[in-house]
Amino acid sequence: MAKIIWNKIDKKQISKLPRAVFEGKIVVVASPWETKRAVDALLTEPILGIDTETRPSFKKGRQYLVSLLQVSTREVCFLFRLNFLGLNYDIVRLLEDTTVPKVGLSLHDDILSLHKRGKFTPGNFIDLQDHMKELGIKDLSLQKLYANIFGLKISKTQQLSNWEADILSDKQKLYAATDAWACIQLYNEYQRLIDTGDYELMVVEEPQEEKATNNDDNATE
Repeated sequence: MAKIIWNKIDKKQISKLPRAVFEGKIVVVASPWETKRAVDALLTEPILGIDTETRPSFKKGRQYLVSLLQVSTREVCFLFRLNFLGLNYDIVRLLEDTTVPKVGLSLHDDILSLHKRGKFTPGNFIDLQDHMKELGIKDLSLQKLYANIFGLKISKTQQLSNWEADILSDKQKLYAATDAWACIQLYNEYQRLIDTGDYELMVVEEPQEEKATNNDDNATE
């Protein structure tokens, strides 16, 4: 039976879904020698999931540099504490690597944030949003994609927590690891659906007022 996916998904439906969490090992990396070991291990993998977190600012005009780089395999997620490490040699080596695909979401924003920490030439990155559009999906946030493809909810409750805290809480670590790992899961399922055609897209019609707005916008282009 073909998998049913939707072009759009109602956020209200997501709250009712069972939660998806990373069940593998989480390793916090906060020193240069740990960084080298972690990067060496990651670059032996066939695919990686990648994401970043930044300490939120609740004061107008204040912005923080990216605090955390999370890079996951299917079984282990490394959390690189960039507020301690900066963009050191081994992290740049990881980001510039052209052999191992690194899958993320809205990677343009992540790469811009990382560039504020230091210079590097992006290597082999794959943005999920570009590929999910090929399936006809329009709601492209990580939470909505995961709910749509797998029928599971990724919690976002830790998103606005302090990512520069001296010690990350277990909830923060699990949140960060889940986001990176989920990118691998989504990309693998995308590839399966594209290869097999084993899916059916259900189209949710836009409300009439939204259609009218879109038509007006198109007429002015």
